[in-house]
Amino acid sequence: MPLTAGIVGLPNVGKSTLFNAITHSQVEAANYPFATIQPNQGTVEVTDPRLADLTKRFASQKTIYATFEFTDIAGLVRGASKGEGLGNQFLAHIREVDAICHVVRCFEDPEIVHVDGSVNPVRDAETVNLELIFADLETVEKRLARMGKRASVNKEIDAMVEVEVLEIIRATLLQGIPARTLEFRPSQLPVVKELHLLTMKPTIYVGNVSDAELQHPEENPHYRALVTQATAEGADVVPICAQIEADLALLEAEERDLFLRELGVDESGLDRLIHTAFRRLGLATFLTAGPKESRAWTFRQGMTAPQCAGVIHTDFERGFIKAEIYSYTDLLTYGSEAAVKENGRFRIEGRDYVMQDGDVVHFRFNV
Repeated sequence: MPLTAGIVGLPNVGKSTLFNAITHSQVEAANYPFATIQPNQGTVEVTDPRLADLTKRFASQKTIYATFEFTDIAGLVRGASKGEGLGNQFLAHIREVDAICHVVRCFEDPEIVHVDGSVNPVRDAETVNLELIFADLETVEKRLARMGKRASVNKEIDAMVEVEVLEIIRATLLQGIPARTLEFRPSQLPVVKELHLLTMKPTIYVGNVSDAELQHPEENPHYRALVTQATAEGADVVPICAQIEADLALLEAEERDLFLRELGVDESGLDRLIHTAFRRLGLATFLTAGPKESRAWTFRQGMTAPQCAGVIHTDFERGFIKAEIYSYTDLLTYGSEAAVKENGRFRIEGRDYVMQDGDVVHFRFNV
């Protein structure tokens, strides 16, 4: 299943404009035969200059980037946690995504009416956060009602551990603070994971600024206020001009690069958002290269070589023998794969090897 970020936000903050940019940037489904793209989903490529370089070096016929999927989550109004509007649908969709991308308006424009009458990113963020907190509170209190008797009367050790965790989370949520701000002991993490709390999901705020402010968003007081709020919550902020993203999505690659240079930025806001989501989710990329294709593969940091082989095909993991690996950084340093070998940087790794971002690998297996 592809990794997915859900895009949320109040009306007139730029959420639809950003999602339209994503769908215009959508990759051809034919390149990714296991991806089914729904009308409210967009799958985009994760830009990676390393892969483009490998394609040139190996004269690969195809270049296949890693992908990331965005889901447009609509229907938020106050009271969503109680089923108001499309509240139940809104919460159900958030439960299914790996991360939350919360679009918050940070630009002034008298022609675009704000649903609350004024631009206030902190207030807008709290509106969404409170609905998620209310939903989590309901989850926690229901669980406490079930586990409380087992802990207090039956003195079950597992129940006592769970109740302790639940009470910590409940106290935090009652203060209007997301559960992701808490730190848990390793023994408590299984309990937390089982709860599937909405406010535990990695969250990235998308500060939608004007085109004039994109190069120096920190000069925008609305954006600065959002950064302060996000830091307190343990969330990231990515500045984006949604309208520019929509314009970029319609351009060819060379025109797009020229446009970005004219704006004075290194990469598009969408690329920054994807890379931030990767980091927040603890993801990394290993690479395969050859005449047929050069390809990027996504894995979770901490995965071993056999587990990463399984990302390509389950048979690779089942019949894993060894992995022939070198770092892309070493390839740049020494200039060629042959030179990497000559300088002793080409390695044979076994089952216990933990894969690193930028590893160029060839798996040996036998089934």
